[in-house]
Amino acid sequence: MIINTQVSCIIPFYNEGYRVFEVLEVVTQIKSITQVICIDDGSSDNTAELIQDNWPTVELYRLPENKGKAAAIRHGVQKAQNEHILLMDADLQSINKEEVENAIQAIACHNLDMLILRRINAPWFVKFDRGDILLSGERIVKKKDLAKILNQQVNGYQLELAINLYMQKHKRAVRWMPWSATNTYKSKKIGIVEGYKKEFEMFKDIVLYAGLKNIFKQITFFATKEVESEENHKKRSLQHKPSFSTILKQMPGH
Repeated sequence: MIINTQVSCIIPFYNEGYRVFEVLEVVTQIKSITQVICIDDGSSDNTAELIQDNWPTVELYRLPENKGKAAAIRHGVQKAQNEHILLMDADLQSINKEEVENAIQAIACHNLDMLILRRINAPWFVKFDRGDILLSGERIVKKKDLAKILNQQVNGYQLELAINLYMQKHKRAVRWMPWSATNTYKSKKIGIVEGYKKEFEMFKDIVLYAGLKNIFKQITFFATKEVESEENHKKRSLQHKPSFSTILKQMPGH
């Protein structure tokens, strides 16, 4: 069953250039995504101008200086008009339009609070501690929950862990589904040395924010279940549907 769900998509970016164009090519073609918001987090290149010229329906907001991903998304949430928000990183490659559409349908059909798109093509060292789920930048979450999370002190690379901690604390319904897109690592964007320095900063930021105990709890218990496919959901619904003879027996006089 197709459910008509409207979603706002928020894409923060900083000097991403052509990489964000590949993301926009896909999300602007999805009917359920009725609002696309791009937040320029203080870029020094001309990415924003190119978005304005080529995607006039995209809402573009420019921050005066680089404040980090959490600050950019905080600004985007204030502009979002729909109940559900799809967060997308700007550096994704090989995005599958059908997977995005299936994810939007899944969060509505299964009445979930959050659906994480698991990066199934991530390298082994990311999957080792379930980073392909826990740190995935692609997820659909309710605006009201995201607003509450961002009202807290969340900065830098802390956003995904902050969302996870909130969902775990409040016992929200969270599932994951496979996502074949890959992100561009910082070593490819800014060089090996600077790239690995940034990756280390991200790791340190996450550990200091969440603490090792909370990180262990997330690795062990959080978002461990895959969302049920639409086909299996239909089969299970039919199994629980009473037969015609059962209904007759329940009627008066039978």
